Amino acid sequence: HPKARYWMMQDAAVADVLAEHESIQDNPYHFAYMGLYHYRARFLVEVYDPAHSELASVYDPQEGDVGMHVLTAPTDKPIPGFTRGVMTAVMHLLFEGFRAERVVVEPDSGNEAIHRLNEYAGFHPERTVALKDKEALLSFCTRMDFERSEARGVNA
Repeated sequence: HPKARYWMMQDAAVADVLAEHESIQDNPYHFAYMGLYHYRARFLVEVYDPAHSELASVYDPQEGDVGMHVLTAPTDKPIPGFTRGVMTAVMHLLFEGFRAERVVVEPDSGNEAIHRLNEYAGFHPERTVALKDKEALLSFCTRMDFERSEARGVNA
């Protein structure tokens, strides 16, 4: 779907997707989770340790940093607030389940939709960085940033 262009997999065959997820499965610092809604796969979340990723070359990872990617499935029947609900649930997973002190994201610098979603969840952009396959907007969200965010009902 159109949002997949930011994952550089829009032309990927099933075998390519399988190979990507097998490489994630083999990496002790990277995890992928499929999110279900009404028993159907509706979103994908990747969680990773930035200290063991390409990001380690563009910023100094801190103890408690957790990296994240999220992608929602395309639909012909949008559910109002669904993507925001997914993002809120993912942030709870990262802070509670993974005990993150800070969540790190590096979306494509041109992906305005995810920048708005990240802002909703409390992320603060730090700077644009050059990664292997993209120019990315390095952004951070601490537990306090999330607690003070619109996602938690606070417009700070």
